[in-house]
Amino acid sequence: MLTNEDLAFLNEKGIAPERIEEQLARFSKGFPYLKLYASAKAGAGIERLTEAQQQQAVERWEKYLADGGDVCKFVPASGAASRMFKALFSFVNGDEPTPKPGSDVEKLILNITKTPFYEELNEVLRAKHGKDAQELIADGRYKDVIAGIILPEGLNYGALPKAVLSFHKYADGTVRTPLEEQLMEGAQTAAVDGKVKLHFTVSANHQKLFDDKLAKAVPAFEKATGVKYEVTTSQQKPSTDTVAATLDNQLFRDKNGKMVFRPGGHGALIENLNDMDSTVVFIKNIDNVVPDSQREATIWSKKVLAGTLILAHDKVEEYLRLLQSGKATDAQLKEICDFLANQFSIKAPQFDELKGKELADFLIKLLNRPMRACGMVKNEGEPGGGPFIAYNPDGTASPQILESTQIDTSVPAYANIMAEATHFNPVDLVCYIRDIDGKKFDLPKHVDPDTGFISQKSLDGRELRALELPGLWNGAMSDWLTIFVEVPAESFNPVKTVNDLLRPAHQA
Repeated sequence: MLTNEDLAFLNEKGIAPERIEEQLARFSKGFPYLKLYASAKAGAGIERLTEAQQQQAVERWEKYLADGGDVCKFVPASGAASRMFKALFSFVNGDEPTPKPGSDVEKLILNITKTPFYEELNEVLRAKHGKDAQELIADGRYKDVIAGIILPEGLNYGALPKAVLSFHKYADGTVRTPLEEQLMEGAQTAAVDGKVKLHFTVSANHQKLFDDKLAKAVPAFEKATGVKYEVTTSQQKPSTDTVAATLDNQLFRDKNGKMVFRPGGHGALIENLNDMDSTVVFIKNIDNVVPDSQREATIWSKKVLAGTLILAHDKVEEYLRLLQSGKATDAQLKEICDFLANQFSIKAPQFDELKGKELADFLIKLLNRPMRACGMVKNEGEPGGGPFIAYNPDGTASPQILESTQIDTSVPAYANIMAEATHFNPVDLVCYIRDIDGKKFDLPKHVDPDTGFISQKSLDGRELRALELPGLWNGAMSDWLTIFVEVPAESFNPVKTVNDLLRPAHQA
């Protein structure tokens, strides 16, 4: 099936030929639905901390930082902002010269002066049309204004990464991008000995753009915050790309006969995360940022999450040392079982079935894994993966962040579990990725390969099937010790469409 040219291409990308066979087989058999135990709710899978518990967590986190703890912010930032401007592209490319009443485009036109990029937009509009946005709007030239935002002859926002777009305009006229807001947030939550480590994943075609932006932003924010930044970037590895298939699950080739590969989705970033030389890692999407005046809830919830993780890790280390000594009594084994059930919401028949050394070995296996604390927000209509308790191959059940496509809603019991869900995951995680002896976990070994996705795409007018790897905070972390913690809705302010920038939370 594979030609010499194919093999040379695979070698160039760092992909073993066996991977192609595995992926084609996956197209044929698909991905199984996950077996659910229950939805995670406050008090039953999601921790709703008291004020005293929150304060204890914050103090533990601040002590971790004061003791020189190792921490980094990991920000997936490789995506282009094209979906953010979907409605604008539809209008510019459509036949109607005037926005529909009540549409997102009309709302943007009516509030154009409130956008953070208003002055930049006026500059490009004056250069091209000799008039600013309000003058063009008065003339009914709505398409010229909208085109000025998204097209290359204007701001070109439709082709740029979100990280470098203007998001917030401050009273002094300063405008900040999400990248800059992430720098500020890092200084406020993850500074150790006056230093802050951040890592951004970027796409290859935007690397120079990021480098140029960071070269200007980092010195300015070092001066403003008094900290030193250690900022690194990485790109999604070519070896994580997945092969495309025809509709009958054969190799899809382009018009030149070459195999077609597609990026494996954000799950591919588990390789980038695995390369991080850090102990604790914050993970947060690039667009979930707010201006300084709105960040109090975010800072607090970040510290609560991180402190909750460290407090849990303290106990994990204590129990692992005890188990590894071989001196744990039956009462202590029971205590550890209760800890796993209460702290990590693990359901395991083995807790009752195993005894003595067999139980101790089982507990070591459960405890000696990467850890994460995940913020959960009450679901008020926002999109996001949901927190559930799902069964694992070993018969245990544990907290998982699932997408709706992973759940077989034709099963009434599962449809009811989904209907009972109360929270969603805003991609707000704090991770502990070293073992108790300081050795890094091999994170790809903790990925569940049965939790990917298959979607249908097209290339040159031909339909194809695309394979997405298990999502970074979904199946790629399904074998991690997991704590779900309720965080305030105020800490979640993503920008999914350009009109989200008009929300109060994004007005500086």
